[in-house]
Amino acid sequence: MTIQAHRSPKGIEKTCKTWEIEALKRLLLNCLDPQIAQDRDQLIVYGGTGKAVRHQAAFNTIVTELETLAADETLLIQSGKPVGKFRTYTSFPRVVASSSMLVPSASNWQTFAELEAKGLTTYGQSTAAAWAYIGVQGILQTTFETMGEIAERHFLGTLQGRIVLTSGLGALGAAQPLSVTMHGGVAIVVEADQAKMWKAVDNNYCDVVAHTLTEAIRLAEEAIKKRQPLSIALHGHAGEVYTTCVERDWIPDIVTDQTAAHDLLNGYIPTGMSIKQANQLRMKKPKEYRALAGASIVAQVNAMRRLQEVGSVVFEYGNNLRWQAEQHGSADARFIHGFTAEYIRPLYSEGRGPCRWIALSGNPNDIYTIDAYILKHFKSDRRVIRWIECVQESIHFHGLPARACWLNYEERVLLAEAVNQMVAAGELEAPIAFTRDHSEGSSIAAPTRETEAMKDGSDAVADWPILNAMLNASGGASMVSVQHGGGVGIGLSIHSGMTAVADGSFSASKRLEQVMRADAGLNIIRHADAGYESARETVKTYGLKKPL
Repeated sequence: MTIQAHRSPKGIEKTCKTWEIEALKRLLLNCLDPQIAQDRDQLIVYGGTGKAVRHQAAFNTIVTELETLAADETLLIQSGKPVGKFRTYTSFPRVVASSSMLVPSASNWQTFAELEAKGLTTYGQSTAAAWAYIGVQGILQTTFETMGEIAERHFLGTLQGRIVLTSGLGALGAAQPLSVTMHGGVAIVVEADQAKMWKAVDNNYCDVVAHTLTEAIRLAEEAIKKRQPLSIALHGHAGEVYTTCVERDWIPDIVTDQTAAHDLLNGYIPTGMSIKQANQLRMKKPKEYRALAGASIVAQVNAMRRLQEVGSVVFEYGNNLRWQAEQHGSADARFIHGFTAEYIRPLYSEGRGPCRWIALSGNPNDIYTIDAYILKHFKSDRRVIRWIECVQESIHFHGLPARACWLNYEERVLLAEAVNQMVAAGELEAPIAFTRDHSEGSSIAAPTRETEAMKDGSDAVADWPILNAMLNASGGASMVSVQHGGGVGIGLSIHSGMTAVADGSFSASKRLEQVMRADAGLNIIRHADAGYESARETVKTYGLKKPL
């Protein structure tokens, strides 16, 4: 299969021996769909250089192996390259993957780059190497929930009449404008790459484009006067624009950033550089490029700190912006809080996390049928109902139709069982793959993001994602992955992913129940163990084992 042919099959005809294996093949191809992938020619899915597979030869071999894999065999993937398959059991994963892993003493970008240049590893990001990426919607609800928590805490439950200044309209950043307008606010999103700006507008993630800060401010303030939501893509560099806001004494209500700052070389454009100039410099003089990018980040973070001092709500959205600023001399970054510790952690304590499901048929009606079930049976959870209603209006499907939703412990189990029954009854055209983002509360150790400022100081304890992976493999997940780096960078996180397939069978029903309970349950236990009282209460509610 050539690079140009990367597109997930649709319909009910399969080329693999079981639907479970067919699901994994379709998810891999979906990650590289031209409507989904950041750069499919380079096999890059998103987040700087996050890849689903190491190279074209590895991709071809993986597809061939999946098409011939037996129902009791397991394929091993080492940093995007297939290295073997073994006879296991039908209840074991069909694919296990480990990506970007380095021993602690070698866990730095320089060593990783050297190994990558030799063809020995590849950057798996989070859901790229886990074959679970679904485009902007995958991160949208996390951003939506963050903005919702900010609205509740600071602005009487709504962002109407409020302006958010942020940056980055890449694969993840494009979720930002929608998350703001869904809460009634106005977003100005700075982006150095005009192609990404226009893509965000074409995909309905952003409303209009502005070419100067003056124009963006005018559009924003006009929308505020009318109490209308609006999202504005502003062509420019974040460091320069944020600094200019300080100089003009123009104070947005909320300030953040979602560039791929975790990867200075590939994810951030230094101030004053065109995309062409940046591409040339990063290839010829990578050290100089990193220094310029670092200096730009310092300027941006210092400006964010000044805006924070005069009243803006300022936070980092998990892209390691603060850490990069500190590495390049900023003394202010430590005063900016991270989004998880500040706004998201209470959701983890109730077992709530970023569940997602993908219609393998390619038929959007399968997703809408599941939406209808949620709207009918989860009425008491207004958080979920509001999200489904919002996303139905705002999101266009790309690649395989999919839905993401932050469900709690009980809801995940109920939904998976209901969907499996729908498949069995023929209410859905084909099976459904359940997976998630790696930002599950127990699936990641990331001291600058998901595990920042843990109550017991266990920020850097990475046992939890390893336990999560082993538990999901034992419970019957179809694919289990362990990865290093994710959205924060080499040396700064360990995380795990899982996928389980609802094919309508009795065995799938049992495995889905086990995996969903394990995945969400360990989330609760991890936070109960760290001393969060709300998590301890949730442990009691669901009869989970109380930590020592």
